[in-house]
Amino acid sequence: MKKNIVRFLSLRVLSLCILSLCAPALMAQPVVVPQSVPNSQSTDDRARLHTEIASQYFQGGVLSVALEEANIAIKTDPSYVLAYSTRALIYAALRDFAAADADFKRAMSLAPNDPDVSNNYGWYLCQQRDKPKEAIPYFQNSFRNPLYTTPDIAYINAGECAMKARDYEGARSHLLQALRFGRNSAPLAQLRLATLAFREGGYTEARNRLQEVMRAISEPNAEILWLGVRIEHKLGNKSEESSLLAQLRRLYPTSNEYQTFLKGDYD
Repeated sequence: MKKNIVRFLSLRVLSLCILSLCAPALMAQPVVVPQSVPNSQSTDDRARLHTEIASQYFQGGVLSVALEEANIAIKTDPSYVLAYSTRALIYAALRDFAAADADFKRAMSLAPNDPDVSNNYGWYLCQQRDKPKEAIPYFQNSFRNPLYTTPDIAYINAGECAMKARDYEGARSHLLQALRFGRNSAPLAQLRLATLAFREGGYTEARNRLQEVMRAISEPNAEILWLGVRIEHKLGNKSEESSLLAQLRRLYPTSNEYQTFLKGDYD
């Protein structure tokens, strides 16, 4: 998992940040994992806490422990929906897609209108090469739910997935909606809008949006730096391009982004 990223992970909002399933966000957040779950807790509380521990290990990339904790949560309370949703994401990261599908189907059967489950399932579908369009309705189920506490995340996910499906108009609409909430997710929405502008050839807009991102974070990740390199390259700003490339080389020499640069692929 790339450094300096967080994916808005909480007990009620497991928005997916791990390995190939993670859309890089922007700010580092320490993962604090409880050492044990008191036996005095109710069944529901123990399932919830084990699910929280699973999601935190998942965020940290320790998939074996994350899976173990999710299994415990489900064994503790077989009706606890978020435990299935969490385990599904873990299975997806492990590339056991049959198990992931089964857990998502179980979660959706238990709570077909749960916005967190819908958001997670939508993101899972979005990662499948041939299913980005199928994912959008699940994000819509989330951000249209008046009780959903983080609709901005569902809007960002919908925008990212629409971009993957080459629906650039839809992607822009969703990402601009995410910005209206003015939350910590704003830098990620700006980054996705910068990427979208770059793909559409709006290099000045892309540069302006990426500068907003850079002002909001402490240290850029490889994705941000590489996008900046490509923008400045397209605009012909050699000094800025060289500066950003030097940072990419120094901070992330083994990243996919730097390897792409070595191949000379600026598009």
